[in-house]
Amino acid sequence: MFIKVTTSGPRRYVQLVEAYRDDNGRPKQRTVATLGRLDQLNTELESVITGLLRVTGKSAPLAAPTPSLTFESARDYGNVWALTELWNSLGFNRLRQVFRRTRHTIDIEALIRVMVLNRLCDPDSKLGVLRWVETVTFPGIMAEKIEHHQLLRAMDAMVEHQDEVDQLLAGLLRPMVDQDLAVVFYDMTTIRADGLSQQDEDVRKFGMSKEGLIARQVMLGVVQTADGLPLYHEVFDGNTAEVTTIKPIIEKIVQRFPVKRVIAVADRGLLSTDNLADLQAITLPGGGKLEFILAVPGRRYNDFVDILTPFHEATCINAKEEVLGEAQWDKLRLIIAHDPQVALTAGAKRDLIIESLEQKAAQWAGKLDGQEGGARKRGRKLSDGGARARFYHEVCEAHLARILRVDLKSELFTYAIDERALTHARLMDGKLLLVTNTADLAPADVVKRYKSLADIERGFRVLKSEIEIGPIYHRLPERIRAHAAICFMALILYRVMRTRLHASDTALSPERALEKLRRIQHHRVTLNGTESVTGISTINQEQTGILAALTIKKPTIETQLTLL
Repeated sequence: MFIKVTTSGPRRYVQLVEAYRDDNGRPKQRTVATLGRLDQLNTELESVITGLLRVTGKSAPLAAPTPSLTFESARDYGNVWALTELWNSLGFNRLRQVFRRTRHTIDIEALIRVMVLNRLCDPDSKLGVLRWVETVTFPGIMAEKIEHHQLLRAMDAMVEHQDEVDQLLAGLLRPMVDQDLAVVFYDMTTIRADGLSQQDEDVRKFGMSKEGLIARQVMLGVVQTADGLPLYHEVFDGNTAEVTTIKPIIEKIVQRFPVKRVIAVADRGLLSTDNLADLQAITLPGGGKLEFILAVPGRRYNDFVDILTPFHEATCINAKEEVLGEAQWDKLRLIIAHDPQVALTAGAKRDLIIESLEQKAAQWAGKLDGQEGGARKRGRKLSDGGARARFYHEVCEAHLARILRVDLKSELFTYAIDERALTHARLMDGKLLLVTNTADLAPADVVKRYKSLADIERGFRVLKSEIEIGPIYHRLPERIRAHAAICFMALILYRVMRTRLHASDTALSPERALEKLRRIQHHRVTLNGTESVTGISTINQEQTGILAALTIKKPTIETQLTLL
């Protein structure tokens, strides 16, 4: 006999059924008893089972003990796994060879890797790194054993072996650089540095920041390819003039990357007469001359009035879309680009500001005239000197001191519009001037190369936002340089990720991709106090696509090794 569940309409019944054979030997079944509706059975069925066990002389089986389960907090794994795989595939793990013969007993390469990955996943101070590693699982290393002094020793080791580290990075990047035509972009930015102490050979100096404020800072110069791949970086004192840095930087690039041709593209802050002479004197390892494309700063546009006037009158006045032209200046090519829409916007904005300033001047002049006529008004009495000072300040704030000329020597409040300066300003509206010694690039190609420089600005934004290179809290110059090197390595990984994601038509930024991979987590469970069991969470289709776009295999669990 056996138990059978039958269905009648919406209800289900439990029946005791006997199997037998009829007179002809055919197998059949008959219902011995109906025990009741399945949804209503409770203790009655248990009493039947107990009775049957008693009749047969058997005892009821003991209930299985409730297992003792211990769950550790889940740790982020997918993002760290992807970055570690990228780190190894690009060859950064060869840094271990640099530090293998040093006096350090800790794994310097692993510590550097932890700090670099932290800049991309959850940038924080070196003490913050210790808090972060408690929330992640690193493939292959027991990062939770890291101590603060070990991170600092690793940074010191980087500086002690800076030349070897730079040579290794150059070797890793060299296969990614176009050997026939390499366009390198160079620019500088300022990184704010905290602290009031003074150190020997301190790189923290007070200087003009990119935000237009005097601040204690360091300067960071970065060279990258046209594809946005960072090639080299260097830290300078916070008060270093940009024009003095490009020559030594380019010389290092041509020494480390044996390209046949280099075109250096730099922004307006790097154009000077001395710079042009120095750049033209640089010879590449193959014997060729360095080529360059430099933007002319706006403050120097007045030097080109005689060149621009005939081009403007012949080409720009009636232009409806961007036009290009070329002239000679100081034995170099001067490429002129004019965008009529930009010119129209800039001119309208300036005219509006001038009109607003003239309205204020008229109000103050009217108030002064009224005071002289005996009119009395509420508020503080206005003087010619006070009106002159306030108006001059607002003119300077609007960067219109060359057009609105305030007579600071006159006893009365007076000003005049310099029509010649206004004409020159309108002449320069919407124009981009580029100086180059390249002979074979058409003007459109020169402009295109320069406009690609905007990508290095995006790189600086990544350094300052996602990687959070600043503010810098280190006080020792060596530690500041090591911090910059760590952030530079993080930028390389970021750019490679961005390139691969873009090539696979994945509409994700590197930070967004890492955020999604972070949800792949590492789990550890202990059953009944025995040896723990580890595992990773399920990888969904989107995460699989991201890993495929990055050409990285799916995460697995590896044996963790101590850093000591």
